[in-house]
Amino acid sequence: MGLDKTVASAAEAVADIPEDASLAVGGFGLCGIPGTLIDALWQRGTGGLRVVSNNCGVDDWGLGLLLAAGRIARMTSSYVGENKEFARQYLSGELEVELVPQGTLAERLRAGGAGIPAFYTPAGTGTQVGEGGLPWRYAADGSVAVASPPKETRDFDGRPHLLEEAITTDFALVRATVGDRHGNLVFRSSARNFNPLAAMAGRVTVAEVDHLVEPGELDPDEVHLPGVFVQRVVRVVPGDPAAERRIERRTVREEGSV
Repeated sequence: MGLDKTVASAAEAVADIPEDASLAVGGFGLCGIPGTLIDALWQRGTGGLRVVSNNCGVDDWGLGLLLAAGRIARMTSSYVGENKEFARQYLSGELEVELVPQGTLAERLRAGGAGIPAFYTPAGTGTQVGEGGLPWRYAADGSVAVASPPKETRDFDGRPHLLEEAITTDFALVRATVGDRHGNLVFRSSARNFNPLAAMAGRVTVAEVDHLVEPGELDPDEVHLPGVFVQRVVRVVPGDPAAERRIERRTVREEGSV
């Protein structure tokens, strides 16, 4: 595609994602999720997806749309507590789930993008994360059909550490506030979350951006993710309902309370 990495639409940006592809998806809860790209993938009907993301959206939004449609075969996540359909599919054996400590998940994605095949971490030692036996998939009768294997361990300074393998995926979907035609991205506040890490892990990374600018308009010191990690950029259409920023849990103070 050359230096100009922009594509005309979200549908075009995800058109070559095949069945059974692996995806790294940015976002934390509903903050910073690439909703337009997820919606385009949902409308396209692609299934059998193996998704790596901190969580799986909620029942009717974000990755929850793909999940409810039966399009996700496997999730690698650290938190899944806001999605009842996720729990139902997991416990009934319809969905395979690898639960990963949140910091470990972040570092596995970053390591994949940095070309580091594996690393040692103390997180998860003394638990099923390290010792194995964590249910990845249940059978229909409730028994464990697939369990996590034990991880290699090694002591550093007298403390045990687990060997964790890096994550790379076929594609990555992320959302940024500003991007230029070369793929350089700027994220806003907490919406940065897992987005840069997911982008690094994808062999083909697609970024949806709220504002598209020309090369040279971004101060290099303000760029959070360089364009070397991004292959496609699509501008979010203003007013697109798929790009709506929803609040996962709205909590407000009662009137008159201190």
